[in-house]
Amino acid sequence: QVQLVESGGGLVQAGGSLRLSCAASGSGFIINVMGWYRQAPGKQRELVATITRGGTTAYADSVKGRFTISRDNAKNTMYLQMNSLKAEDTAEYYCNAVVLWLRFSRTSDYWGQGTQVTVSS
Repeated sequence: QVQLVESGGGLVQAGGSLRLSCAASGSGFIINVMGWYRQAPGKQRELVATITRGGTTAYADSVKGRFTISRDNAKNTMYLQMNSLKAEDTAEYYCNAVVLWLRFSRTSDYWGQGTQVTVSS
């Protein structure tokens, strides 16, 4: 089993910055793609950014130029640096990981419990 634990959320004023972290625990696997998603009240969960094991990144148009996703493969940890935050970035942020189980050559999909980001205008 893989556990994903997010941290770093909080309350920040518009224009401010936050850095989210997502740490994966467990053994017997490697993590392929990792991603950040968010869900605002009354809205569907949406993709924020993804990063492959090799470091290729992709971003939602709404966060391009403001957010930066990164990862440390040795620590099985992913980060999201969020700058120039806006009120519309307010949401619960979730970590996602696509894991390859080495023993079974099978992939599985895991989610963290979420961390709240609130941006006051």
